Amino acid sequence: MAAPVSFARITPADRPPFTVAYERKGAGEPIVLLHGIGHHLQAWRPVCDILAASHEVIALDLPGFGASPALPGGSSYDLASVVPLLASAFTGLGVDRPHVVGNSLGGLLALELGRARAVRSVTALSPAGFWTPAERRYAFGLLRGMYAGAQALPEPVVESLARTALGRASLTGTIYAHPGRRSAEAVVAETRALREAPGFAPTLAAGRAVRFTSDVPDVPVTIAWGSRDRLLLPRQGVRAKHTIPAARLVRLPGCGHVPMNDDPALVARVILDTVG
Repeated sequence: MAAPVSFARITPADRPPFTVAYERKGAGEPIVLLHGIGHHLQAWRPVCDILAASHEVIALDLPGFGASPALPGGSSYDLASVVPLLASAFTGLGVDRPHVVGNSLGGLLALELGRARAVRSVTALSPAGFWTPAERRYAFGLLRGMYAGAQALPEPVVESLARTALGRASLTGTIYAHPGRRSAEAVVAETRALREAPGFAPTLAAGRAVRFTSDVPDVPVTIAWGSRDRLLLPRQGVRAKHTIPAARLVRLPGCGHVPMNDDPALVARVILDTVG
């Protein structure tokens, strides 16, 4: 059963206050889960119960996504701004240097938090930032297409498409290897989350010049890549390993860009191996 969504008002020492939505369950060493651009915390629900059997699990909606409001007017969505805001959110939620797991944009943020030594370990699932300029343009083009589609389709049409496996594939086939396994309700909700995300455009704009080129010393790092990732191509995982030589690089057979729904048991095992 999904935990209820809660809200926390975060008050950084040197920035305007902001609000994050989150779900929290379980007990033990904390694991914080960060979703990708245009997604929401519900993407983690397939693995939350497995992780919560041994850990406290906190799934966040990033600022400007899901149920988390946009950042205060004038605030930037670049890495230099968002990473310290997330560290402040950890403090506001009462967790000290949690294990952090991120997918896509969330994976890039997790690595940056690891580089800042704000976390105990990092598990990055298809993290952004290891692209060539051409690969970035390709990924951003797909993301803009998904966003435009979510904007253009009326809610009744999305609901109708989501009732069939073919329709779910047309809506989410870019990010899932097995979109037919996603429930109709989940597909409608994540299409709505993409359509209504005030953080989407400024985050994409801030990512134009982003590349992750630094090592992450002194923090255990696992980088995992779906073999059927159509958005950030699997060869980027090899680049990530060269950038972070001590990282463990794991292949996720049969998984797409958002692997938690494609193979929840495998993804949970990769996370728990890193945390352990």
